[in-house]
Amino acid sequence: MEIEISSCAHLMYVNEIQQEMYDSAQRRGTGIAKRSLEYLSKKISEGNAVVATENGEWVGFCYIETWSHGKFVANSGLIVSPKFRNGGVATQIKQKVFQLSRDKYPDAKVFGLTTGLAVMKINSDLGYQPVIYSELTQDEEFWNGCKNCVNYEILMMKERKNCLCTAMLFVPDNHKKTGAENNQPENQYHHEISQKDVEDPLAEFHKTIKNNKKNPDEKESHLSV
Repeated sequence: MEIEISSCAHLMYVNEIQQEMYDSAQRRGTGIAKRSLEYLSKKISEGNAVVATENGEWVGFCYIETWSHGKFVANSGLIVSPKFRNGGVATQIKQKVFQLSRDKYPDAKVFGLTTGLAVMKINSDLGYQPVIYSELTQDEEFWNGCKNCVNYEILMMKERKNCLCTAMLFVPDNHKKTGAENNQPENQYHHEISQKDVEDPLAEFHKTIKNNKKNPDEKESHLSV
């Protein structure tokens, strides 16, 4: 399998990628905000995405976006073809796109919004920490992008303070050294995933955070995605 920074050569997969994003959101009943073919094509052709392939077949995808004049970067639209799931592909793609974000925007804070426990675990391993929504970019264009998500009404009802997604943030070392980072809780999300956990990922994620705060000295095991 090849995991590459995108180029025009990968535009041949854009229809499959968009369709799988939509189908996955429908199956889960939660958002991946829908993106147009034009939008995804632009990300791919400009090298602002990562594409995984095997023997000419599309395997997985993720792209990067910048907000607040480059102060924030998001790794968005992580999707893996159903045929290749449960084999650690999502973790490899996330690692690649995270490194792409750090290389292109070394001073930016990297954030994500997700309802998926597996993605939360990957983010945690990369150094993200759970935060409240106010710690993320307040760029109106970013939040407008949530309009195509099935949970948008919930987001607006909550006045953009929270939703079904968990917010996670990575703060670069240079921000920490200058004291520019937000006061984030110590990241102690290390929890072995069972089948029961996956059925209610958001509740289990916050339950894990709460339990770990009560038992700070307890060491939990890691499980690869």
